[in-house]
Amino acid sequence: MSSMTVSLIVFAFIFGGALLGLFLRTFLPEHHLSKESKELVFNIVVGLMAVMAALVLGLLIAAAQDSFREERTDIMELSARIIFLDRVLAHYGPDTKEVRDLLRSAVGRAVDQMWPEEVSKPVQLDATPSNLEVLIDKIQELAPKNETQRALRDQALSIALDLVQTRWLLFVEQVRSIPVPFLIVLGLLVFWFTTVFFGFGLFAPSNLTVIAILFVSTVWVSSAFFLLIELNRPFEGLIHIPIEPMRETLQQLGK
Repeated sequence: MSSMTVSLIVFAFIFGGALLGLFLRTFLPEHHLSKESKELVFNIVVGLMAVMAALVLGLLIAAAQDSFREERTDIMELSARIIFLDRVLAHYGPDTKEVRDLLRSAVGRAVDQMWPEEVSKPVQLDATPSNLEVLIDKIQELAPKNETQRALRDQALSIALDLVQTRWLLFVEQVRSIPVPFLIVLGLLVFWFTTVFFGFGLFAPSNLTVIAILFVSTVWVSSAFFLLIELNRPFEGLIHIPIEPMRETLQQLGK
């Protein structure tokens, strides 16, 4: 389910709760809408739920933002390691031309899978052995002629192993499903905000100004849910990890 779909569903529930409150207000006896009742509901029930919902939503967004930032940093470091591996192979000598071409091919394939040109195409790293794993075999087959080449081969092998490990880590992360506790918390948040806006509509005067304010407020809340889902999908959607570092890496390979 896309981030926009989730935010629209959240908007429908919350704004629907506000409209339901405005509708039920016309049927309630006057003493149910007294000043004492309004103070009790707003100061204790609605106020507490609004604070709790805003606090939990803020914590979830902060955690998602930290995770997004960490994955972006991982991509930056991965790009740097790829370039460093290519330079190590270049310093080894002309015997590594086939290995360097294989490295470029592997990076290009990974970029196409993680940042597909077609927006509708899902991000999907396949589970088949990649060119990076073949690259390790090719590096091991190198025959060093001196101690310098031996050291460069060992260093290249170490970097290649790190790249393969990172690739499988990215594969595991992109196939994982959204955890059930996270979905439960999201459901509770929607329920809390719906209840809060129901209370707003129940005790607010029914006029166009109130409806417009409730509408705009609901848009802001649903936008926060949109942001939360987007940050939890770092390679998809409107807010995603940029492709530029990997493109720049591809341009540097083979030089």
